Amino acid sequence: MDKNKLDEYKNKLEAKRTELLAELKKDETPEDFGTDVDHGEEEANEAESFSEKVALGQSHKEQINDIDVALSKFEAGKFGICEKCGREIEDEVLRITPESRFCKGCKKETR
Repeated sequence: MDKNKLDEYKNKLEAKRTELLAELKKDETPEDFGTDVDHGEEEANEAESFSEKVALGQSHKEQINDIDVALSKFEAGKFGICEKCGREIEDEVLRITPESRFCKGCKKETR
């Protein structure tokens, strides 16, 4: 893979990581539903909102971890190499998800 492509993927990964970290930080702030806790509906809304934030936060953390793994591969000279078969991961896969660990063929096998 040429240096320009590698730089493009690295920049894309770093930008996505920054975006996800910002979303995580924003979601850490609890939502204010007011001080009227007499109504069960309001408490249910708070619980649902909290639950959604936790799930989204977990998803973001997993994505950040995948991105960190991909970024570490740049230093090792292994970015874009399938972890299963050792072949180069197709550009069409990396354009969509540059943190991909597997080529198309191996992704199909792991499903």
